[in-house]
Amino acid sequence: MLSRTAGCIYWMSRQMERAENIARVLDVSYQMALMPGGMEREQILAPLEITGMRSAFETARGRVTADEVMLFFALNPANPSSIYSCIKQARENAHVVRGKITNEMWESLNATWLEIQGMSRDSLKRMGVSRFLEWVKERSHLFRGATFGTIRRNDAFHFSRLGTFLERADNTARILLVKVPTLFSEGIEPSAAADYYQWAALLRSLSAFESYRDIYRESILPEHVAEMLLLRDDLPRSLHACLNEITQVLENIEGNSGIEAKRLAAQIHARLHYAQVAEAFKEGLQNYLQEFLTEINNLGALIHTAYLEVA
Repeated sequence: MLSRTAGCIYWMSRQMERAENIARVLDVSYQMALMPGGMEREQILAPLEITGMRSAFETARGRVTADEVMLFFALNPANPSSIYSCIKQARENAHVVRGKITNEMWESLNATWLEIQGMSRDSLKRMGVSRFLEWVKERSHLFRGATFGTIRRNDAFHFSRLGTFLERADNTARILLVKVPTLFSEGIEPSAAADYYQWAALLRSLSAFESYRDIYRESILPEHVAEMLLLRDDLPRSLHACLNEITQVLENIEGNSGIEAKRLAAQIHARLHYAQVAEAFKEGLQNYLQEFLTEINNLGALIHTAYLEVA
């Protein structure tokens, strides 16, 4: 497969996963900002901190309000991290490799792009924040389902999965890194750091609330949340589960050009596979997550050099 083709497929899937994850971040921040506790501004700022867009937003908009942040991340074409921009870039990449993806994949992406093009600030207000964010997540699920259910298990499939799970691992770590100071404060009882609804909102943002109740069957505890979102390999959005997929996909891509990427992925995976949650708390969750983000960014750079750069 040509590097340009591999790159377009990789970024097509990565941008759709990013759109879904931004919707998840906005959803949990919006819900938590409405709860009592005096943390409204902190929650409004969370999406800006997670995406690294706070300076750009304050330069462009000045005053930080919930409505302005929502619009900035929903429909602003000037924001490269907005849902609108992610879907646009995913569709543009899909158009370039139209002959390498299935009709179902193209139709799903193209329909999503046409729908969001017709949205405006007024239509977003009429639609409602929650309904819009659910729509984004549903469209991402539909595209991912069409990909998994229709494309041949060749390099196009592998690079699509690689983009999806690299983006998912990065975003899960970023969400936790921003929430750690509030929800995992050392020496503070869980009820003092955040009430039940804040914990539930965090877990729901990663589709983990029902799984938590099924696994632990007790009140929400920091060590259990960390264990589940970092180390369990049966939760689709955990760091461990993402690295399971990444290492498997890299092994399925033939050739020796990605040896360094495969080696680093295996090292990150081994640390998660054999780690215990007590080690993460001993190191400090913020340090643990920051180190993981550095490594996943390095892995992305190695993958880009090995497979996606034009020789």
